[in-house]
Amino acid sequence: MRSILLVVLLGLLASTASAQQSSVTGTWLTASGKAQVRIAPCPDPKSGAICSVIVGLIEPRGPDGTVVAPDVATDWRNTDPALHSRKVLGMPLIWGFKKTSDPNAFEEGQIYNGENGKTYNANISLQPDGKLRLRGYVGAPMFGETQLWTRVN
Repeated sequence: MRSILLVVLLGLLASTASAQQSSVTGTWLTASGKAQVRIAPCPDPKSGAICSVIVGLIEPRGPDGTVVAPDVATDWRNTDPALHSRKVLGMPLIWGFKKTSDPNAFEEGQIYNGENGKTYNANISLQPDGKLRLRGYVGAPMFGETQLWTRVN
């Protein structure tokens, strides 16, 4: 009886892990390797289908180029001077995405690039190899840049 229960429990855990691996939700390492981003359904549906916040930073730098502690890193590159003192940890990174017919592809959203302080239109999709493909663009998707993010968990 105990072994049957253990097998059932392990099967449930494996199916949950498998579902997590086949979804855009979770924590991702950005292409630059400088930030970890958690993607989840938006808490407010008016903000879109999926949203994200920065949950980890790898050797963040201040305005003078020196490494600073992650919990004191600010958004000093933002094009809006009023946001220069905003903490990077917990900062929104993606929002406004619409669902597509593919449950792991989202379009017409926004992505903030903390490395240059600008916001771009974007599309996101989970690739067959498990990487997250983000296409940031100005105007039309053909005028943009693609990044691949790697799942952290």
